[in-house]
Amino acid sequence: MNAEIIAIGSELLTPFRQDTNSLFLTDRLNQLGIEVHFKDVVGDNHDQLVSVARIAFSRADLTIFMGGLGPTEDDLTREAVAEALGTGLERDQELVAWLHKRFASRGIKMRDNNLRQADVLAAAVVLPNANGSAPGQWLQTEYEGKARIAILLPGPPHELRPMFDSQCFERLRAAVPTQFIAKRVLKVAMVPESELDARIAPIYTQFADIQTTILAHAGEVQIHLQTRSSSKEATDARVNELAGKIEDELADRIFSTAGESLEQIVGCYLEMRSASLAVAESCTGGLLAERITNIPGSSHYFLGGAVVYSNELKTAFADVPPGLINQHGAVSREVATALAEGIRRRCKSSFGMGITGIAGPDGGTPEKPVGLVYIAVADGERTDVVERRFPGDRERVRWWSTTQALDMLRTRLI
Repeated sequence: MNAEIIAIGSELLTPFRQDTNSLFLTDRLNQLGIEVHFKDVVGDNHDQLVSVARIAFSRADLTIFMGGLGPTEDDLTREAVAEALGTGLERDQELVAWLHKRFASRGIKMRDNNLRQADVLAAAVVLPNANGSAPGQWLQTEYEGKARIAILLPGPPHELRPMFDSQCFERLRAAVPTQFIAKRVLKVAMVPESELDARIAPIYTQFADIQTTILAHAGEVQIHLQTRSSSKEATDARVNELAGKIEDELADRIFSTAGESLEQIVGCYLEMRSASLAVAESCTGGLLAERITNIPGSSHYFLGGAVVYSNELKTAFADVPPGLINQHGAVSREVATALAEGIRRRCKSSFGMGITGIAGPDGGTPEKPVGLVYIAVADGERTDVVERRFPGDRERVRWWSTTQALDMLRTRLI
């Protein structure tokens, strides 16, 4: 069974509201082996709602409508779904009585427009709403000769989520064929998306039954693998087979196979080796330390560090010789090296990391443009330093720089 989710509300087409319900529903549907093939957002327009509903019914076994079940004139879901299915609406007198009782219990006069919330699709099952006045609806029907399920849910998350869990999840389990979805996510740092795909495409294209999606974001590429079958064991084995072949190809470039972040993995390696870390940051302004300390338990291995924006503090906090800065400039391989070595000595840590660069948007020169960053990792025996030229705005340069630093340390630790 495949599903389509339709979020309804003109506010969702503005910059001020975002649909999060579909993420919740996708997770729950995947637990039942149901894949979501389409998600739509449509405004409060009757004709557009009818059109979207008809398209969904033509291609999806299950369609879930979210929102548009309130009492106001712009709540049009009931009417639009009825028109799309060529069926009618019936006013449910038990719902009418429940609405009157609900309002009376709160000492509020019920307006006539609230009666619209008692209009139910012919042959639909009413889904009571314990957290609001808009009941949901469940309908098993046919569309163009094909069996279809339509579910109408209220839009507010505190109403939709408990309603789906308590009244729809088990209904769906009983109505759909037994299917299992297996997923794996492999994460790679500091490898260009095109290079990564060139290496693994010859592998994953041999697995036509597995959906492979490659997502790139600021120094990290994620490889998402997903497949579905009627056997949990066979599904898991199939996706694990492909994941294993990709892991063999990429080897230690993969830093996570179970969803961990790069900073989590670095922390695990530091803790396993009983090693400690200190950092000296210039252009990243403390972002590296923030990412490290976002991980619970990071106090076991992270000693601290310094944000050394000025040249004076590079000297005062990390022992960078003023003559070195004068000779090579604050943004240089030599200063990055001195930062890593100096902060390691000052903090008596196993490892020291230093970052210096030009995050922009100003401050660049032809010799040292915006995006130029030097990153160093020192452990007392050797110091590794790299030069990188990161594209993008200030935020992007800073994030890429910390990702590079973390991956350098990860590589040293393994």
